[in-house]
Amino acid sequence: MFKVGIIGGTGYTGGELARILCVHPDVEIVSMTSRQNDGKKVSDIHPFLKGYTDLTFSETISDSADLVFVATPHGVAMNEVPKYLEKGMKCIDLSGDYRLHDVDVYEKWYGHEHTDLDNLEKAVYGLPELFRKDIMNADLVANPGCYATATILACAPLVASGSVEDDIDVDAKSGTSGAGMVPSSRTHHPFCGESVIPYSIGSHRHTPEIEMALKMFSGKDSDILFVPNLVPIVRGILSSCYMRLKDDLNEDDVRGIYEKQYADERFVHVVDDASIRSVVASNHVQIGVKTIKKKVVA
Repeated sequence: MFKVGIIGGTGYTGGELARILCVHPDVEIVSMTSRQNDGKKVSDIHPFLKGYTDLTFSETISDSADLVFVATPHGVAMNEVPKYLEKGMKCIDLSGDYRLHDVDVYEKWYGHEHTDLDNLEKAVYGLPELFRKDIMNADLVANPGCYATATILACAPLVASGSVEDDIDVDAKSGTSGAGMVPSSRTHHPFCGESVIPYSIGSHRHTPEIEMALKMFSGKDSDILFVPNLVPIVRGILSSCYMRLKDDLNEDDVRGIYEKQYADERFVHVVDDASIRSVVASNHVQIGVKTIKKKVVA
């Protein structure tokens, strides 16, 4: 039984993590922290956890924890992770603080200094379908971004096969919960309802993350044009990736590359028609592929 602590348990990420872990047969949540809700019952902040946990929020993580999840905003995790690693606990960071291995790239895209360079070098990128062996031996895992997860899984098989050109165009759509719990005009329902809103075109922080992970897996450089869009649903990601074929492959050939890559992955499904509704609130991924002349959409 793994004893787990969650730093930053108030937000959507911390609450969803607790929901998953509360029903995991090998996990016991021993602490959830929240400065603004210290002493309050977790289930009062996250009503869907009533009947699953009697925990109250605390200011610190119990020393009995084996593993700590850090569900804080960017820039906060780098101050928390070193303390728990020094205690011999393993850490999984759900923010972007340890995803980008190059500190210059991190500081360019996130706009502030990284203060934990030693652990930044040691962090393992936590996408199990591509980097499982590294994750198994890691003390610090950087959980991938939402857009990045969908896009990397959609592109990795073809990029690794060497069958596509380096430049890849990505049109991605996300539900409003991805923006977090703090209200903003952009995610306010009268503004985003019945609309699709592109944002951060060519400047989204997941762009270098996608390029880094694809190179780590395939050894090949990719040039990603990434266009994220906010759509009026609460949860889910749809990433449409447009790649140009180098080789003369038909749709069955392309599908075969994906099926071979993910044959042993229980949560990745190569399907005819992918749908957000079919995977929302789960850790399943559906990938559909379509070839049009010398192009592939995945």
